[in-house]
Amino acid sequence: MEKEMIEFKSKPRSEKNVRELQNRLSRIMGQIGGIKKMIEDGRYCADIIIQVSACEKALVSVSEILLKEHLETCVVDCIKNGDYNVVPETLDLIKRMR
Repeated sequence: MEKEMIEFKSKPRSEKNVRELQNRLSRIMGQIGGIKKMIEDGRYCADIIIQVSACEKALVSVSEILLKEHLETCVVDCIKNGDYNVVPETLDLIKRMR
């Protein structure tokens, strides 16, 4: 049985950009591991909540970096090429980030 190929849009990124995003995500994964350990160790709820909040803010930061990149590259390119469908798509994306 052949696996079905899933198609997706792609976005080439510079090595520097990929490295920056991967480093941020690795730190977030480390924070999540720390939160898991805090729960296992029976740490104080408020301390855990503070760490969860820090993770949430870090993820929002990654989303903001990606949104900025999307606006400056993908959206601009689509509009230059006459593809205005990117506008409602981007508005929906912004709504999802809230």
